[in-house]
Amino acid sequence: MSNIKTKFINDPENITSELLEGYVLAYRDYVKLASENIVVRVKPKKEGQVAIVTLGGSGHEPALSGFVGRGMLDCSVVGDVFAAPGAQRVFQALQLMKCEAGILLVVLNHSGDVMSANMACQLAERTGIKVKQLLVHDDISAGINAPADNRRGLSGCVPLFKILGAASEEGKSLDELLEIGTRYTNKVATLAVAMRSCTHPQNGAVISDLPEGMMEIGMGQHGEGGGGQKPLVSADDTAVEMVDLLCKQLKPAVGDKVMLIINGVGSTTHMELNIVFRKAYKELEERGFQVVFSRIQEILTVQEQAGFQMIMALPDEDHIDYLDNKPAEAPYWTTFGK
Repeated sequence: MSNIKTKFINDPENITSELLEGYVLAYRDYVKLASENIVVRVKPKKEGQVAIVTLGGSGHEPALSGFVGRGMLDCSVVGDVFAAPGAQRVFQALQLMKCEAGILLVVLNHSGDVMSANMACQLAERTGIKVKQLLVHDDISAGINAPADNRRGLSGCVPLFKILGAASEEGKSLDELLEIGTRYTNKVATLAVAMRSCTHPQNGAVISDLPEGMMEIGMGQHGEGGGGQKPLVSADDTAVEMVDLLCKQLKPAVGDKVMLIINGVGSTTHMELNIVFRKAYKELEERGFQVVFSRIQEILTVQEQAGFQMIMALPDEDHIDYLDNKPAEAPYWTTFGK
């Protein structure tokens, strides 16, 4: 079934190509299409700087291509809606980004993305391309202290792009970037809540059924089920429950510095996001933590899903510096940070 009656689209089969064409036309000073579904920055990095590359399905705009630009990603490889790009396309991007300093490939922990990344890296290594992977696994809906391999990648990847991009511009080596990124991924946690699922824009199918008046804490970024459905509660009660779960995962100590981001996932208003952030911030302060970097923004959406993702991290001093003090010229970071 076509979704043409509920979304402003043309041929459902052309969604990805048309959205990318519109995006690079709008931000032509920042980004361009290097090849089909491969978005790169207009001004390449200096010689000797590590390239930062990522991959993922479309349908989550502005992620991931919205963060390609100076001081963030060098390249984003885009798959079809909610689908990983194929290994050959990822390999093509690695060929385009080949440089003496090497490539850091940031991969969100979803089976299709991981499979494509692994195959592409094998091909790259056979042809002499220097590349290492960094896996993002910030979703804690699989359970507190669940193994990293069981945790999905969510919107916690976006601050990571900023950290890695800034460190790369500073001249950090591939091994140094991997160490910086690993420290971050080990101390970031994200939890999503939804009160209405999304529809797939190519066929109109509802990804997950959430009855009116119900919510689900732990729903994935494609509408996958998470921690179970429960009656919808207030913004304050939802924020407190999510802060509590994230703190149980991260185990911050009194006085620790915390990053707090509320990411809207599609149809939740900024009014609601502000109200949720207010309570989450106060809850962290009451527990004796210091919020040192904070944002309220849509950085990774799930079509018209109603809900949000709460991202918390215990950033090190270099992470805070890269997030807060280093310039970036990626189209959607200009409205999100510095």
